[in-house]
Amino acid sequence: MRLIRQRWFLVAVAIVAVALTAAYLKAGEPGPGGRPVVAVVRKGPFSVEVSASGELQARQFVQITAPASAQQADIYQMKIASIVPEGTVVKAGDVVAEIDRSAAANKMQEVSLALQKAQAVYEQAMLDSTLTLSKAREDIRSMELGLEEKRLAMEQAKYEAPTVQRQAEIDLEKATRALAQAKADYETKTEQAKAKMREVGADLERQRNLLGMVQSVMEAFTVRAPSAGMVIYAKEWNGRKRTTGSQVSPWDPGVATLPDLTQMESVTYINEIDIRKVAVGQTAEITLDSDPTKKFRGTVVTVANVGEQRPNTDSKVFEVKVTVEQSDTTLRPGMTTGNNIRVYTADSVLFVPLEALGGSDGVQYVYLKDGGRVRRQEVATGAMSDDEVVITHGVAEGDEVLLTPPADADGLELVRLPEEFRPKSTSPDTAKSTPVAAVKPAAPAESAPRARP
Repeated sequence: MRLIRQRWFLVAVAIVAVALTAAYLKAGEPGPGGRPVVAVVRKGPFSVEVSASGELQARQFVQITAPASAQQADIYQMKIASIVPEGTVVKAGDVVAEIDRSAAANKMQEVSLALQKAQAVYEQAMLDSTLTLSKAREDIRSMELGLEEKRLAMEQAKYEAPTVQRQAEIDLEKATRALAQAKADYETKTEQAKAKMREVGADLERQRNLLGMVQSVMEAFTVRAPSAGMVIYAKEWNGRKRTTGSQVSPWDPGVATLPDLTQMESVTYINEIDIRKVAVGQTAEITLDSDPTKKFRGTVVTVANVGEQRPNTDSKVFEVKVTVEQSDTTLRPGMTTGNNIRVYTADSVLFVPLEALGGSDGVQYVYLKDGGRVRRQEVATGAMSDDEVVITHGVAEGDEVLLTPPADADGLELVRLPEEFRPKSTSPDTAKSTPVAAVKPAAPAESAPRARP
């Protein structure tokens, strides 16, 4: 009998255990309308981050360019014929790239022909001036001899009749005046010849200078490194890197750069929704896509004031530069980075999952467990991250809130906050309220400023 009673006792215990287990499992399963999941109000440090991918670049670098004087030589489009592989370490004076010389060669031939023409025009003008002035000098000499003859004729006419004497005087005066006019004309012709020679000489000098400029540009088409460093290709306006076959111009002559690898920064682009949260001086955590185990501290140093439309994007973005505080030999320009910019931090605040927060008619609330029942409790919120939100008033640390509305959510009354704790935009008449005395006192919590939109 004793053995039978023990067996019945064991069976009873087993039945009770199975019943409790079933009840427990049933409690955890969704009931009618779905049994809500519960979260505990926690207190501790809270932060809000804005994340975006970026690309490393050196804060300081030496630019390697195509000839800057190409525009003066009337050469506006240049093509890179060859360039050393990206990442090549060069010394000062090493050849980095070669620019295609075909356009410059055509320009040199054109300028050479123009120079020959200008030289011929100069020589022709010199010969014309020489002949003109030589003839003018010969005419003056002839007039001087004629004047001498007129003077002798007048001296001989003093023994002649008065009319003959008067005629000799008139001839002498005419010869004198003609000689004076010829000398004045000679001075004018001399100035004209000088002006003509200056004109053709200036054109000749211009063509000579242009030829010398084209020759110097062609020599500079062998692009050399101005200093030692690692070659990093320059980028075009569309973000693509320049390489063999790329076009450069006097307005955008960059071929490559020699970066200072000891000072790096990550260039990222933040969408227009989050850019208001980002400010200069905020800290960031930078990771490398090539080695996610490495993390670097960073600081936001510049935030663009004007948005831009980047390739393959539908919305406007703003450029943000984040300096890398540590130096590392593995950091290279062009590496893809992850940038987590910390836009808000608090040491000790209350917060709940975002799923716990509900709202209607401008009132935010949570479904708060109070013993065996649930009430709809109005709350005042603060900063918000992707997953959690700060609660400044309405709950206390350790309270339990539902992550999904209960089955009877529509029938629950809204427990309002005291007037001084309500958000300014909340109207007292937006929802049915219960007496203030029914509000559960909230544990003291540090107020957190509302995150910027």
